[in-house]
Amino acid sequence: MSASSMSKKWETFGLVAQRRADPGATIEAACRNLGLSTIRACWDEFANQALREHAPYADFLAELLERECADRDAQRRIRRCEEADFPRNKRIEDFDFSKNPNVPKEIIDSLTQPSWIQSGQTLCLIGDTGTGKSHLLIGLGTAIAEAGGRVLYTTAMNLVNELAEAASRKQLRRMVKKYGKVDLLCLDEVGYVKLDCYGANLLFQVLTEREERHAIAIASNRPFAEWRQVFTDNRLCRVIVDRLTFEAQIIETGAKSFRDSNAITRNRIAAALIR
Repeated sequence: MSASSMSKKWETFGLVAQRRADPGATIEAACRNLGLSTIRACWDEFANQALREHAPYADFLAELLERECADRDAQRRIRRCEEADFPRNKRIEDFDFSKNPNVPKEIIDSLTQPSWIQSGQTLCLIGDTGTGKSHLLIGLGTAIAEAGGRVLYTTAMNLVNELAEAASRKQLRRMVKKYGKVDLLCLDEVGYVKLDCYGANLLFQVLTEREERHAIAIASNRPFAEWRQVFTDNRLCRVIVDRLTFEAQIIETGAKSFRDSNAITRNRIAAALIR
C-alpha cells in the first residue's frame, strides 16, 4: 500500500500523524469515532494495571471490552426505564409483602423474569385503592425494562385521550401501533373513570393490536363483575374482559388498604408524642 493511500485510510478515521507518534492520541481518536466512551475513559488505567501484572494482551483486551459492555448494559437499562414513562420510581424489592398477604411473593418474583412477556401473556391486578396495585405494576414494568424489554406505562384515561386526539388528527393507526408494538404495556387505573362507547372502542383497538403477541399488565380497583359500570356498552365490555382474562395471570390484592394502616400507625405515633 502506498504512503498516500495509507494516509487517506487513516484520514477517514481522523487519526492522521497520531498513529505512531502518540499511541494514546490514536486510541482516544479511535474510541471517539467508534463510540467506545468507556474504553476511552479507562484504557490507560487498564493498560498500566496489565503492565504491572504482566497480563497477556488478550486478557487486557477482554477486560476492556467487558467494562464497555457492562456500562452499555447499565445505560440501556436506564434508557429503557426513562422511555417507559413511569410516574415514579417503584421496585418489587421495595414492596412489603408482609403488609398484604393477598399478594403471592413467589408469583410476583417469577413475573420479574421476561418469560411471560416473551409469550405475550396478560397480568391483571385487581383490588381496592391502597393495596399496592400501582407499586406492583410499576415495579414489574421496571424489572422488565431493566431486563431489556420495551415498556410503556400509562393510565386507561390517558391512553383513551391520547388515542382520541390522534384520531382527530387522522393519526389513530400510528398511535395504536405505538402502543401495540412495545413488549409490555402497563395500563393503570382501569375502572376509575367511566368510558363511553367511543372510548372503549379506542381501547379495544390497542388490545386487539397486542392480542397474544405482546404482553399487557393492568391494574383495576374494580372486580370484573363491576366493569359494566365502567364501560357503557355491555357487548364491548364482555369482549374486553374476555380479551384481558384469556389465559391471564389474575392477582387479587384484596380490599384492605395498607396505606390506611400506615396512616393509622402514624397517627398513633403522633398522638403518643403529643402526650
